[in-house]
Amino acid sequence: MLTDPIADMLTRIRNACLVRKEEVLVPSSRLKREIARVLKEEGFIRGYEEVRSGAGKALKIYLAYSPDKEPLIHGVKRVSKPGLRVYVGKGAIPRVRGRLGVAILTTPQGVLPGHEARKRGIGGEVLCVVW
Repeated sequence: MLTDPIADMLTRIRNACLVRKEEVLVPSSRLKREIARVLKEEGFIRGYEEVRSGAGKALKIYLAYSPDKEPLIHGVKRVSKPGLRVYVGKGAIPRVRGRLGVAILTTPQGVLPGHEARKRGIGGEVLCVVW
C-alpha cells in the first residue's frame, strides 16, 4: 500500500522531467487534481486531464519545457508528510527561491499557491514547494 500518494505524484513528475517526457500518468484523486491545477496556473505544466486507466482514473499531466528543451520544473520537494505535518500561519508561508518558485498549501479555502494564501491572509498545511 502506498503511504504517501502526494510524494509519489511529485516523484513521478520529477523523474519525467529529468528524462524529458512530454506527459506523465499518476493515479487520480481530488487533492492531486487540485495540485495539478495550481501547477498549471503557475505555469509549471502545460495542462492535465483525467483519463480512464485500468481499474480506476488517472491524471495525465502534460509537462512544460522552455524553447531550448529545459524543464520548467527544476525541483520539487514534499514538505508536509504523513508522519510530520507542517502547518503555517499567514505570516510564515514560505517564499520559494526568491519568489521564482511556489509553495502549495491546503487551506480552509482550498488548495492555493503560497502567494495567494498570503494575499487572502490565511495559513494552512504546506504540501510541497516547486521551483
